Amino acid sequence: MFTAPCKFALVFMLAAPTLLGAQATPSPLGIFEGHSDVGKSLHPGSANFDASTQTYTVTGSGADMWAAEDDFQFLWKKMSGDVALSADIRLVGTTGHQHRKAVLMLRQSLDSDAEEVDLALHADGLTALQYRDAKGENLRNIQSAVSAPRRVRIERRGDYVYAFVSDAGGKLIPAGASTKLAFGSPVYVGLGICSHDKNVTETAIFSNVKLEQLSPSQGKPALYSALETVDVRSTSRQVIYVAPVRFETPNWSGDGKSLLFDQGGMMRKFVLGTAMEPTVVPTGSRTKILGDHGVSPDGTMIQISDSSGDGTSRIYVVPAEGGEPRLVTKNGPSYTHGWSPDGKTLAFEGMRDGALQVYTIPVAGGEEKQLTSGKAYNDCSEFSGDGRSIYFASDRTGSMQIWQMQTDGSAQQQVLSDDREDWFPHVSPDGTMIAFLAYIKGTQGHPADTDVELRLLTIADKKVKVLATLLGGRGTINGPSWSPDSRRVAFVSYELIPEEDLSPQ
Repeated sequence: MFTAPCKFALVFMLAAPTLLGAQATPSPLGIFEGHSDVGKSLHPGSANFDASTQTYTVTGSGADMWAAEDDFQFLWKKMSGDVALSADIRLVGTTGHQHRKAVLMLRQSLDSDAEEVDLALHADGLTALQYRDAKGENLRNIQSAVSAPRRVRIERRGDYVYAFVSDAGGKLIPAGASTKLAFGSPVYVGLGICSHDKNVTETAIFSNVKLEQLSPSQGKPALYSALETVDVRSTSRQVIYVAPVRFETPNWSGDGKSLLFDQGGMMRKFVLGTAMEPTVVPTGSRTKILGDHGVSPDGTMIQISDSSGDGTSRIYVVPAEGGEPRLVTKNGPSYTHGWSPDGKTLAFEGMRDGALQVYTIPVAGGEEKQLTSGKAYNDCSEFSGDGRSIYFASDRTGSMQIWQMQTDGSAQQQVLSDDREDWFPHVSPDGTMIAFLAYIKGTQGHPADTDVELRLLTIADKKVKVLATLLGGRGTINGPSWSPDSRRVAFVSYELIPEEDLSPQ
């Protein structure tokens, strides 16, 4: 006769930790355990919970949350496993630094230089996922395309942390900003405030706060694609456009005002600095465009690889504003990659007799010229800035690495040797840098939806730095993706979000 009550008690104990926002007897800190000034603060901070309004008021100082040190007031709870924290945020007052910020945070420790991920809402509306993936390293950030959202959410699933922001209707949607960070257990989860001016304190009010212990996902993950840019000097990233579909391979327009990418076999254009949806670039009878395309140096033409018709990819050129494409390569399969700086020649890959080799061909049409040979896999060819040589990726040494040769195929030499599989070398317009994608050693081919790094090679000194770590691969930077001023690289990152997390409150 005790079966039903025992079953009820078990269900209650399992369900109660799922939503930690309600307690029978409210504590002075509500659902949180403690609060601390992290880093340097001239003025002690405070944190209070108002049970009548279910709001948290956090006040703190701190010079900044950036570089290798964070200075702020933090209201926290220790938790393990998958967690999510959501809140409406309001910064009090209209004065103060435009970059004073309120944050939702996951943090390894209370050390000022600890590993952490936070979703920061700045006073000027800037909203960004900030992360430090190793103790003592500099903080990096990914700026959201949505400014001043009313509600935000940060969510940890395994080693991935995702950001959500509210849209115009108040619904939480994926921000397209995510990072991978393997925290140890437990982590500090909570709310924070930084004044961005060490001489003053600032206050933020967090309402409708929801702290959840997430159950293991049972549903099929939904794929989201995020069009991003990264500043190659600061490594600051900015999300431009997010959609619950797969799109690939961004190219910058000649004037630097738009980004082109392929989706569902069609070319699309997104005008930067607007909230407009991407528009289709008409390509006539060519409607099965692959993720290999690029814009001519003068910005007037687009080269595409398309498999319409017999299913074999061939290369075409089409006016940048759209039109009926003109065939360039009669042989296939052919996959385009690079224009010569004078716009007269295309470098491409052709599968001939079972081997993928690098070729060139006049844009106006003519005979293709084979530049590589042998059994190695040669791919991703692109002209140097001065047009005198061609960079490409080859696995002839047992792993995929970056190589260089003269435009006639002579003097082939390895440019970079590292412990990764390196793909898609893209030369900056000024000819000084190469952006490329690095896979984990031993990865076969260039698969999609895997952990990769977007890296930068400085040609003069062969130094390499990481621009971004992301879930990506095929589709991230298949084609040339530099801005005309050589300051930014465009790329696509991906998120696989559990379906049950797509309608969070």
